[in-house]
Amino acid sequence: TNVTVTVKPNEGYELGSLAVKDASGNLLPLADLGNGKFGFVMPASKVSVEAEFVKSAVSTGFADVPANAFFADAVKWAVDKGITNGLSDTMFGPYESCTRAQIVTFLWRAAGSPEPKTASSFTDVSASAYYAKAVAWAIENGITNGMTETTFAPNATCTRGQSVTFLHRALKGTASSSANFTDVKSDAFYADAINWAVANNVTNGTSNTTFSPNADCTRAEIVTFLYRAYQGK
Repeated sequence: TNVTVTVKPNEGYELGSLAVKDASGNLLPLADLGNGKFGFVMPASKVSVEAEFVKSAVSTGFADVPANAFFADAVKWAVDKGITNGLSDTMFGPYESCTRAQIVTFLWRAAGSPEPKTASSFTDVSASAYYAKAVAWAIENGITNGMTETTFAPNATCTRGQSVTFLHRALKGTASSSANFTDVKSDAFYADAINWAVANNVTNGTSNTTFSPNADCTRAEIVTFLYRAYQGK
């Protein structure tokens, strides 16, 4: 008798291997019938069917985002959610520095792109800039402020310390534990945010003892922070 086995992996998974064995443990020949169906000829004994599933490779469509990169899931999530897109149709620029304009825009879109009550009055934020509403929203909600009373510095690079602070404020996070990093003083403006980020698996240090708060934050890092922080939200 010809027997057909139909394989239906859960979402995000694919078939890694499929084996059908007779009562003696011998492998039976399998025919791939397509559409997840496999056929074999039933022997004169009981059989066992063993399937193994593996996580599907993430396809982001960006040449510079390998499927096995730590940030691949985050990039796909961010693009699917409309939080960000690539620097071009084929390049995401994961190792490019994340600017202050970019991070507030990512946070604003993650929050649903709410309409700010008033426009910002920074001389270096044009009303037509893609990040104008995001900057105004971020200021209104106490997520960040300007570099001076009149300038926002949208093109300035965002540091790791600033990035987790913005995210911490946007989500109104709290931390009950303390991370012990030698380069994070307890009175630093980003100390509470880093404690929150580590406690909530948003990010961890660059080593067991350092966080590198003043290091530039890359586009890959910030979308990963966002992805982890917004899971289930």
